[in-house]
Amino acid sequence: MKSRQVREPDYRFTLANERTFLAWMRTALALLAGGVAVLYLVPLDWGGPVRLLVGLCLTILALVVACWAPLRWTRVQRAMRREEPLPTSLLPLFTTVALAGVILVVLVGPLL
Repeated sequence: MKSRQVREPDYRFTLANERTFLAWMRTALALLAGGVAVLYLVPLDWGGPVRLLVGLCLTILALVVACWAPLRWTRVQRAMRREEPLPTSLLPLFTTVALAGVILVVLVGPLL
């Protein structure tokens, strides 16, 4: 079995990968701040369950993004070192769908 050659990628690609990782971490922090704001800071006239649902969804999404981002960074870094195609990630799709769900709850929830 032929072993794969491991090479140090061009530092610009490594730094770009790191910037992407840091962007995902900023996204997780923003989601967490939104969750905290909904749960504790912003005086909303929503019913208790809607407020709790939105706050918990944002907080759980922040946790998922914060845990998924380093895994994505590692997979991309490994692929670059082995000169393989970069792996695709479901993180953007997952985040988009989850945020769309939260937006739907924000729009429809207070009307119920």
